[in-house]
Amino acid sequence: MKKSTLADLSLLAVTFVWGTTFVLVQNAVNILPPHTFNAIRFFMASVFLFLLIISFYREQFHKVSGKMLLSGIILGIWLYCGYAFQTIGLLYTTSSKAGFITGLSVVMVPLFALLLLKQRPKWPAVVGVSAAAVGLYLLTLSDSLTINRGDFLVLLCAVSFALQIIFTGKYAPNYPSMALSLIQISTVSVLSAISALMMEDWHKAFDHHTLLQPAVIWALLITAIPATALAFLAQTICQKFTTPTHVALIFSMEPVFAAFASFFWTNEVLGFRAFSGCILIFIGMILSELQPEQLFLSLRNKKISSTNR
Repeated sequence: MKKSTLADLSLLAVTFVWGTTFVLVQNAVNILPPHTFNAIRFFMASVFLFLLIISFYREQFHKVSGKMLLSGIILGIWLYCGYAFQTIGLLYTTSSKAGFITGLSVVMVPLFALLLLKQRPKWPAVVGVSAAAVGLYLLTLSDSLTINRGDFLVLLCAVSFALQIIFTGKYAPNYPSMALSLIQISTVSVLSAISALMMEDWHKAFDHHTLLQPAVIWALLITAIPATALAFLAQTICQKFTTPTHVALIFSMEPVFAAFASFFWTNEVLGFRAFSGCILIFIGMILSELQPEQLFLSLRNKKISSTNR
């Protein structure tokens, strides 16, 4: 199996984990404030990665440099901004509109890749991204799209997630994956903790009655290790073998997995429009896999073969 194919399958597994944990996080943040939850979640993920590196990959610490530290902090800042803008924006807009606007990061990644990395996307990827964007619209949007303060904040969230993918593609090939992921995740934990101190009742982070509630325990355990530490480690590794545009398109599957998880866990039924959105996202992924040069070469060979007959 090619490394690029294995990378795509790994990123699809990451997206599956993110999508299926949505219900868990939603239940947990009703008990523990969002920034406080993220601070604990990313702190636990940081500790896990630190112990993993100390135990099996200690040599990566010797490769830490000032440039690597700065790169990890930049990734962490964009990742934190994505979570922060989305959380605050949800106070002023609907979750369906927030879901679609966040999904616009899929469309933004090729533009940023062109502007910042000089990577010109091929036409199948452009068509695939467009199909995925329409699919996200059908899957998540339920009312008229009007811009208010919440919509603008969630739009900044989409920009932040897109830039996190772009800069991961830029920095990941240059540094050890585990150490870079540790710096990124630790940055999110610190910034989330500062936000909690400034904007939330952070005392709940030390209230054992709150922390020991099953909804909080399960959400923290599942999101901290599989959905944070291992997920962003996998992203850092896999983006050495695939393009940012491709990563963004795979990540557009998150609302699809979330919709199916909601069906199985809360009996939420997909309507015709939402199901159509899922199909379009799948079509977008398939289109992104097409290599135009190979497609034209195959058609040309078939034409020559039929002519020779």
